[in-house]
Amino acid sequence: MVLDHLSTSWSVFQALFLEAMPFLLIGVALATMARHWLPSGPVLQCLPDHPLLGPLTGAAMGFALPACECGNVPVARQLLASGSPLPTAMGFLFAAPVLNPIVLASTWAAFPDQPWLLWARPAAGLAMALVLSTLLRLQQEVNILVPNLLRERGFHQPAGTGSLLERSAGLIGSSSPVPLPLLPTRRDQSWRLSVLHGVDELVKLSSLLILGCGVAAFLQTTLPRDWLLAVGQAPTLSVLALMLLAVVISVCSSVDAFLALGFASQVTPGALLAFLVLGPVIDVKALGLYGTVFCRSAMVFVALSCSVLVLLAGQWTNALML
Repeated sequence: MVLDHLSTSWSVFQALFLEAMPFLLIGVALATMARHWLPSGPVLQCLPDHPLLGPLTGAAMGFALPACECGNVPVARQLLASGSPLPTAMGFLFAAPVLNPIVLASTWAAFPDQPWLLWARPAAGLAMALVLSTLLRLQQEVNILVPNLLRERGFHQPAGTGSLLERSAGLIGSSSPVPLPLLPTRRDQSWRLSVLHGVDELVKLSSLLILGCGVAAFLQTTLPRDWLLAVGQAPTLSVLALMLLAVVISVCSSVDAFLALGFASQVTPGALLAFLVLGPVIDVKALGLYGTVFCRSAMVFVALSCSVLVLLAGQWTNALML
């Protein structure tokens, strides 16, 4: 019995890891190219810092880049490290897993007879990204981002936008701190540094992904799903049950629509939407990757905010369609 459980857990772990790893590789590759071509972030600093235009721009970038919740984290982190405005990077981080073309196509392929999902899922994902980006923009970056990311980001901020301690440059008491100049490097040396940084980031993110997939596989094979689906027709409990299921299963957003197809007829429309919106943003394996961007308190804030927003969206959908 124990061996069967371990064998099942190992199979689930392999499936989750092999499913997520290609997108993580794509994300790290994109982040490495961004680090090489935009080392000082002059273009990224021109992106909008507006509470509405910023997240919309990031969401548009998410539509152009086929990154799921594993691949978008390294790209979003590089955007922040290179000086991108916080709203734009957050819009990409939260909207990309739902708005990329692969996810939209898989949703259409899985639910061709439910056209409301084809617009409700991206609309809910975009709305959640806008709200989260706005809420995070109201806070100081030092209370949101991890220290090493803040240090990288500080070197790419325009002169005079931060204090000495925030930028780690200049002289104590200087009224106009100036960033330390970057030493010129040849193109091949620049590529070598970018690749080495990418490899280091890949190793760190892969270890976190392995940990997340292991936890997700254990929970998925230990917690019974029958009691989650038993409340499938209750307007509120069904939404909560499918939210929990999305977090535990931790399936990639590119294929989660086909998984949802298996129990779509047993749950309410709001619960189905909640599963398809929350899973791509918050699940067990993604939380470890978020640790490279957000500090612990910010991660809790993001998780709770996402949960509340998705619950409200699910409830509103049930009120309209039931």
